[in-house]
Amino acid sequence: MQKIQLGQSDLHVTPVCLGTMTFGEQVDEASAHAILSRALERGVDFIDTAEMYAVPTRRETYGATETIIGNWFAANPGVRQRVVLATKVAGPARNTPWVREGEGMTAADIVASCDASLKRLRTDVIDLYQIHWPERHVPAFGNLYYDPQKERSQTPIREQLEAFAGLVKAGKVRAIGLSNETPYGVHEFVRLAEQHGLPRVASVQNVYNLASRFVENGLDETMHRLGVSLLAYSPLAYGLLTGKYDQSGIVGPEAPQEGRIARYESVRKLRWGRPEALAAARRYNQLARDHGLTPVQLALGFCRAKWQVASTIIGVTTLAQLDEDIDAWGTGISPALLEEIDRIRWEMRDPAN
Repeated sequence: MQKIQLGQSDLHVTPVCLGTMTFGEQVDEASAHAILSRALERGVDFIDTAEMYAVPTRRETYGATETIIGNWFAANPGVRQRVVLATKVAGPARNTPWVREGEGMTAADIVASCDASLKRLRTDVIDLYQIHWPERHVPAFGNLYYDPQKERSQTPIREQLEAFAGLVKAGKVRAIGLSNETPYGVHEFVRLAEQHGLPRVASVQNVYNLASRFVENGLDETMHRLGVSLLAYSPLAYGLLTGKYDQSGIVGPEAPQEGRIARYESVRKLRWGRPEALAAARRYNQLARDHGLTPVQLALGFCRAKWQVASTIIGVTTLAQLDEDIDAWGTGISPALLEEIDRIRWEMRDPAN
């Protein structure tokens, strides 16, 4: 796979990234290690995780995913040097008091979380260290509107950037990124970094798929003009865009119980459990079949075809899913098929935003 530069950083990554949030919940450690090794064999050397993983987040599994990856590094000498490793510091508490209490994410929080992640990951440096979600009260995780009355932000962005600067200077972090961000947030992080000589964000990791194209509502222009790369997560919309729920729906005795939406009520309460999201997914999945493609091929091929996407994050629970996703990512999507996709979007909009 041809490597892609992340923003203006010195990081070059594969256009497919292995997401790991299932490790420690749906995937046991031995299976996770097998998936990590297979991904590397297939040329995917970009791995993304987070301190709050596994997901759905629970006190009992907090930090489990990083620990599993760290154990994989320890069991396979030399592998760490072959991998671009990304992880995230969790934002302020959102029903996760075991991660962080209160409504802030201070410089001290960032440094403490980084040190804990380094220990769990058994590494001396994190290649890409990201803020998982902003301290600001932004519309994220399926919320639609910004409400200034709910603003409780306590930590200036400059203070957070200065904490990252200290981590970079100490050699603990190579580059920084954001996640679940807005156009304002990206612009402000870049503006303050340039104004004060602080680390510049290389990437933003936001949801992007056929049923959720919020990125194209202005964030894409911001990132393009500022030279910040998009890491697209949930390209299969938590399984909606695989076709597994087309006939059964997401709940009930016929729903595939191994799927995250069917298995976890907390996930169903988010954007992925909306009837409108399933209805849109069914339309896209049928469009794929009408063109001789699998739903997975259409969904991942769509991300590959879009100029907005630098790297697409795939999350799997089995080796078979990993191979299917890597194979499907290379699917070409014609301009005519992209026009048909846009016609469905015009009709159904973005129900999983």
